[in-house]
Amino acid sequence: MWTKQKRRTNRNRFILPLLTIGVLGYFGYHSYHGEYGLYSRAVIDARIAGLNAELDKLEDERKGLERRITLLRDGTIEKDMLDEYARRNLNLSLPNELTIIIKNAGK
Repeated sequence: MWTKQKRRTNRNRFILPLLTIGVLGYFGYHSYHGEYGLYSRAVIDARIAGLNAELDKLEDERKGLERRITLLRDGTIEKDMLDEYARRNLNLSLPNELTIIIKNAGK
């Protein structure tokens, strides 16, 4: 009867630990740099903060416009508001009035 004894090599002892390190390295890298990783989360949080600031600015602008429009609604138009609105949109003034043009970025 022939018996063959197999001698263990050092190479076979390191296969499982090397595969384990490779798999852990792969998932570790992608948990930080991946599409849904930690770094991407920080970028998304910064974008959310910027968009929330822009939303607050637009909401304030909208509230200001709503306040001005309520002066024109309700059946009672304030004369000053109507006069200002007509002069601005129609570019009209009386001959005895002095017109000072101020450039306003918002309006």
